[in-house]
Amino acid sequence: MNRALFLILLACAPIAGAHDFWIEPSTFRPAASSTITASLRVGENFKGDSVPRRTPRIESFIVRDAEGERVVAGFEDRDPAGVVRIEREGTAVIGYRGKPYPHQISRAKFEQFLHEEGLENLRPRGNGAQRERFQRFAKSIVGTTDIPLGFRFEILIEGNVVRVLYEKKPLANAHVAALSRDGRRLAARTDREGRVTFNLDKGVWLIKCVHVLPAPQNADYEWNSLWASLTLER
Repeated sequence: MNRALFLILLACAPIAGAHDFWIEPSTFRPAASSTITASLRVGENFKGDSVPRRTPRIESFIVRDAEGERVVAGFEDRDPAGVVRIEREGTAVIGYRGKPYPHQISRAKFEQFLHEEGLENLRPRGNGAQRERFQRFAKSIVGTTDIPLGFRFEILIEGNVVRVLYEKKPLANAHVAALSRDGRRLAARTDREGRVTFNLDKGVWLIKCVHVLPAPQNADYEWNSLWASLTLER
């Protein structure tokens, strides 16, 4: 199996293997009238491999700034997955929304996943393998200020206050983790307004949250799992 195909398959397996998916820009502080790249990464503990651009898996890949919203350009099956032109220095947000994707894992691995992501209130359904449909929602702040993108599942940040929204409403009791590139890890649960406060010192951070919902009745799978991430530099 060639490396590009391996990374594509890895990106489509959030539980069995690598959990996290995020956007890593070539710089978090681009100058005005400059071009940067946006890599998609998959791994654990803020360490991972780049994932090539694959259009059939992308629902939207955008950048939003003072100029408005536009599609992130890129070359198919290439890494970095995106190329972004920044016209004004200051604030832009890159967003990636993947298409829902079916996945199946063993009951034991599903239980491990629930424990690792702070979802102990859930239990596997039935005695066999667990079938899910998962979807990725990743953002990266290229500047200093976050901008809402209106994703179904989204992490927002203002100062040290992180907010988690599901369908544009606060998500209470969500387990949120903040990982720094140099190995620091913070974790807490949101309050009823979907907020949690972290002391995010200087450095590059990945903030992440997973929301898992039972599938609708008569669906051919058991779970909907939504994965949100946000990267930024302090």
